[in-house]
Amino acid sequence: MSKRQENLNTFSDLEDSEPGKSSVDQPVEETDLEQTLAARTEEAKTSQDKYLRLAAEFENFKRLAQKQKQDYSQFANESILKESLPIVDNLERALKCVQEGRTTDGLVQGVELTLKQFTETLARFGVKPIASLGVPFDPTCHQAVARQESNTVAENIVIEEYQKGYQLHDRILRAAMVVVATAQASDTHDE
Repeated sequence: MSKRQENLNTFSDLEDSEPGKSSVDQPVEETDLEQTLAARTEEAKTSQDKYLRLAAEFENFKRLAQKQKQDYSQFANESILKESLPIVDNLERALKCVQEGRTTDGLVQGVELTLKQFTETLARFGVKPIASLGVPFDPTCHQAVARQESNTVAENIVIEEYQKGYQLHDRILRAAMVVVATAQASDTHDE
């Protein structure tokens, strides 16, 4: 064989395979790639299944949370209503007493006891009356319905309460309707 034929054979060998690799390595490399591809495909399927399950679980959680929220808003006042039922019972007894023609003294006592029971029930749930009489006027918890001149009480002091105000913990439920003292006008005239 001449040198030229050796070179041709060498070049043809180079065209068929990459440098440093024999033609025997190619099927092994394809098998590795196929195995890697199959593993990645299986991993993608597993991830897709996990995603679908997680999405379904999340939808179930959203439905459950929405139902719990609806139930809570529907039955949130249940405990205060249960506490109020004995008060209704006492008012019914008081009306029955009047209808049967008994004395009004019993009715007055019954209403007083019922009012006491009701205010105690409200207090257990954090409802308290707002102090008004004799305190300085506070527009955040008092509503002035009138002003009255007074020479015995300092200006801007609440001297009368038309309707009690109430607060739930630190929030005003209803402002107290009050009369506020003003300074008495002087009767001196310039002549």
